[in-house]
Formats: sequence, structure tokens, C-alpha cells
Amino acid sequence: MSKVILDCSDLDNYMGKPIAPARMKEALHNNDFRRWVQAMHYPNLMHYDHDFAKEGRYGRLVAPQSFAVSCDDGHGAGPACVGRIPESHLLFGGDEWWFYGPKIFGGDMITNEKIPYDYVVKETGFAGPTCFQRGDNNYYNQDGDFIAKQRSTAIRYSAEAALEMGGAPKESDMADPEWTDEDLKKLEDQKYEYIKMMHDLGHGKRYWDDCNVGDELPVRVIGPHSIASLTTEWRAYLFTIWGGTHRPGIDMEALGFTKEMAGHENDPVMERDNPEWTDGAYFGPSRGHLFPRYARMIGMPRAYGYGASMGAWVLDYLGGWAGEWGMVVHCNTSYRAPALTGDATFMTSSIVDKMTDEQGRNLVQVDVKLKTQLGVTIATAKAEIELPTK
Repeated sequence: MSKVILDCSDLDNYMGKPIAPARMKEALHNNDFRRWVQAMHYPNLMHYDHDFAKEGRYGRLVAPQSFAVSCDDGHGAGPACVGRIPESHLLFGGDEWWFYGPKIFGGDMITNEKIPYDYVVKETGFAGPTCFQRGDNNYYNQDGDFIAKQRSTAIRYSAEAALEMGGAPKESDMADPEWTDEDLKKLEDQKYEYIKMMHDLGHGKRYWDDCNVGDELPVRVIGPHSIASLTTEWRAYLFTIWGGTHRPGIDMEALGFTKEMAGHENDPVMERDNPEWTDGAYFGPSRGHLFPRYARMIGMPRAYGYGASMGAWVLDYLGGWAGEWGMVVHCNTSYRAPALTGDATFMTSSIVDKMTDEQGRNLVQVDVKLKTQLGVTIATAKAEIELPTK
């Protein structure tokens, strides 16, 4: 293999400097929340059922904590993907979230102030020198209330090096695994166990006093994933709607993306001329998620899920368990592998600590693992959840 040089020198021009903020063009609507939880497979009545929510803590529908990322113009990846790295590909490597209390409701206007944070180049087994780049997304409502901070990690690497080092997928992995009717019925039964847990809690409180180190949360199951389910997820992000956001005008080729993965995504001029060319479901760096041909160009055997969605699954998992009187205050999720079509995702978690922090919040700390039906770990997370006391 030839010596790979990953030129990241241009990134230094952007660190710590705010870039164009993400702003939607219209106020949020309750149907935005409904579309989101439907796409994320999260049937929490507080977020889509008007009558149930009316009797709850807020007296109306409220967005899940995971919804904040839908108010960005690109999965929260923007500030973690600035600067040119020639002939490179990108994967989402993780999200760290901090939540400060304010909720998102219909009628809100959310702005995301984005600031590139840092980067480091490390040697990896799949692409040689690889850039791990981070950027902050700061979500505020129209009143200036600080809702959440999302620190995203992008993994940027040489397309040529990844291919030379064995990045081409194996033909045996290109077909979706098959599930029997019996298997699918078992999955649906497992899914409902988590849903029933939320129904049983209802508007009640999950008390910190009743939680103990070693307690396990109910298993949450999503899948089997398919191009249809991944497309539904894509369309739940508000920036994927034509004309729905003030476009930042990112030049993908200027970032160094290969020609096949560049395109006109988030191009405001092209959106008025030919919006299909700006639609990441069809063209540009997001096309690999839904088209196996382009997935294989970046080393994936078949269509694959979105990192930001995986982070949302974790937040929803913990939020559904905590109930409407609890809140995830911090969650750090690392993406180890994508959710491939045909696979199912099994989420497990256990309480590893209990504490009262310096702010007087009563917290439980949990470890989370996301695995496939074959036991392959695709993500891990550690989170702190605030719960009420008796």
C-alpha cells in the first residue's frame, strides 16, 4: 500500500469560529413531533396522542428530548465537518448531549448555533490516518432559553486508503439476513414489552429512591431495519423537506468529498432550480444510506442507518423509562458500527451508579449497549438521568 497522507491543515482555519446557524423557516408543529416519534419507532403517548398528553405534566404534546437534532440542518454534523480534507469520506462517530431543562413545544422556533470544537488524527486499522473531528451544536428557542448542547464527532478518512486496506465489503455480507415469521413474531412481542412498560408508568413518577445499582432497564428492540424504515427516518428530519430551512450553502466538493458523494445537499441556489439534486436521499453524501451501490463505495455492505438516529434511539430509550417527570441530563454515545438493513437492534441498559450532584439533582447513571441479533455491538453509551424523589 502506498503511504497515505491525510491533509487536515485546512481545519485549523475553522476551529472555535461560529459557522452559519441552523434556522427553520416556520414554527414547529405538533405533527413534526408525531412524524419524528413514528420514524424513530418510539410510541410514547406524550409525543403524539393529544388526549393523553392533555392529562399529563405539560397539558399538551411535548417533543421528546431526541427531537432537538431534527431542528438542525444536517444531523448535527455541520460543525464537525468543516475544512477541506481532499478525497475523503465521512462517517458519524458519536454524539454527546447535555440537556438544560427547557422543553420543545408546538409553536417554538429553534435556532442551532454551531461552533467547530477540535480534531485529532489517529492511525486506524480501516483507513490508516483518520481524522476524528468534533463540533458543538447549541439549541435555543425563540426566548433565548438554552435547551441542549450536542457535541458531535465526525470520522473523516481517505477513500483510497480505506479501499486499499480492505474497506471493500464482502459479497457474503451484501444480502439482508432473512427472518422467519416466527422470528418476526418474537421480535414484535419483545418490542411490546417496552411499550407496555411506558403504558404501565403512564403519568406516574419513576422515583430515584426505588432505583438501585444493578437494576436493569427493559430491553428495547428496533427493526429489522429496511430501506423503507431508513427512508422514513430521513424524512422525519425537518431539513430534508424542500424549503424547510435556511440553507447554509455548504460546498461538498470544497470539503474534499469524492465526486460520487459530494452533490448539492443544502445548496440554496440549487434548491430553487432543481430541488431533487439537493435531496440527500438521492444525491450527495447521504445517498449511501439508502442506495447499496453507494454504501459499498464507503465500505458498507448494504444500506445503513443514520448515526444521529442511533443517538435518538438511545435518548428515547432512556426517556421512555424515566417517564415525563424524569429527564436525561447527559448522554455520551459512541457509534461503533452502523445499523444495516436486515438487522435488528437490541438495546439493554443497567444502573451503574446513584448520586446527588452539586446542583442537588438526584441522578442515576446507566450504561447502554446496542447490539444486533448476532451479538455485534454497534453502539455504547453512558448517561445520567434525573429522577424525582418521594
